[in-house]
Amino acid sequence: MPVIKFYKVNDCFGYFSNFSKHPFELDDKMWLTSEHYFQSRKFLNENVKDKIRSVVSPMEAALIGRNRSYTLVESWECIKDDVMREAVFAKFYQSKGIKEIYCQQAMLK
Repeated sequence: MPVIKFYKVNDCFGYFSNFSKHPFELDDKMWLTSEHYFQSRKFLNENVKDKIRSVVSPMEAALIGRNRSYTLVESWECIKDDVMREAVFAKFYQSKGIKEIYCQQAMLK
């Protein structure tokens, strides 16, 4: 089975990155990236969650999410993998563009 490597959003298969801008709806809200969703779920404080959701850059969302002056959800270490699965599933399920890009790339190989 071939290995798919991705890191930068603009690279081949960059849409797999949590920083790729493929909006999706989850928890009755729109999320610009899976990074935004993941980082926001770390916190109970709705103001912090809304702040993360409203920033334009996924890097900015990540930086806010790493700010330990905000209180983390107590069970974060136990739930974080499931949160990421939810975000990635929603992103891929709701984005027809990703499927089209993948099929085009597969045809070129």
